[in-house]
Amino acid sequence: MSIKRNIKKILLLSLWLLIGGGVVALLVAGINKKANQQCAAVAITINGLAGNSFLNQEAVLRIIAPNKNNPPQNKPISSFDLQALEKTLLQNQWVQTANLYFDNNRVLQVVVNEKEPIARIFTISGSSFYMDSSGRQVPLNENVSLKLPVFTNYPKEKLLRKGSDSVLIEDIKHISNYIRNQQFWMAQVAQIDITTAKTFELLPVIGHHTIVFGNGNDYQQKFKRLLLFYQQVSASVGFDKYSSINVQYSNQVVATKRGTISKTDSIQVLKNVQRLIEASQRITVDSLLTSVDNNIMVTTPHDAPLSIAEERANINSKKDSIKPVPTASKPPVLKPQTNPSNIQERPRAVMPRRST
Repeated sequence: MSIKRNIKKILLLSLWLLIGGGVVALLVAGINKKANQQCAAVAITINGLAGNSFLNQEAVLRIIAPNKNNPPQNKPISSFDLQALEKTLLQNQWVQTANLYFDNNRVLQVVVNEKEPIARIFTISGSSFYMDSSGRQVPLNENVSLKLPVFTNYPKEKLLRKGSDSVLIEDIKHISNYIRNQQFWMAQVAQIDITTAKTFELLPVIGHHTIVFGNGNDYQQKFKRLLLFYQQVSASVGFDKYSSINVQYSNQVVATKRGTISKTDSIQVLKNVQRLIEASQRITVDSLLTSVDNNIMVTTPHDAPLSIAEERANINSKKDSIKPVPTASKPPVLKPQTNPSNIQERPRAVMPRRST
């Protein structure tokens, strides 16, 4: 019985070996057959910003096949080094990822994912470039015009991802992404100045004031406090009443008044601001109304503009005499003007700091 059992085991093992060998032989034959086949065509897919691709199919084809006299079509598939071609594509300044493969129809599939610019940066010297979603520098392209948040006075000529520079880049990423995803702030923020202390000051499209933003910490709450101030204070008296609005301190907004302003200009600014607020459909107003409304404080400068430290000292010394802004159940509603041309959009470029 043991001899028969051993014979059965040997036969079964031999059968499995024959089957395995046959499968391997078929695979090798299939691979050799495919390798000996010729490239039928090249299909190029470019995934980038809708309607704003940095590359086109012709440019990608020139990268993978620079010699026009030696096109990919009709070349043996075995002659393609796909990994080397992917590395060549990745050397392009606008390519984020690249994937090349042959499909069952012998078509070389080339899939390119472009870098996604999220901000435009102007350096102190005036040079300009994009920053992508990973915080890396991307050159401008004369064929592409992107509407992005603009940061000015970047202290270096290139983006550096080390030390304090890496913190600044992360702050720019957070602030820029927040603005890009909010219709109101894309319409209202003209540019973001980077100070020598690597903090931020926002210059608005509507209103002649400077928004002291501080660093990138708690950026979401700072924008919410600023929006709340616009709704509860500026929507009542107009934007041009203040020379600066400081939102960098937690749970408060510090506004510095300017001199006498034109009543006509104040009414016009008020209407323009109200139109922007009403046009913003992506910000939930009700969730903001009770966050800092009782902590908004206004300080008036004396003979000279107050520094931030002086404003805070002035507020602390007069805190008992300053009445908080009453909470509003909802922002006042004004009829928007029918002529949208009243809103003057500031060109998105390097601009000198305005004197307030």
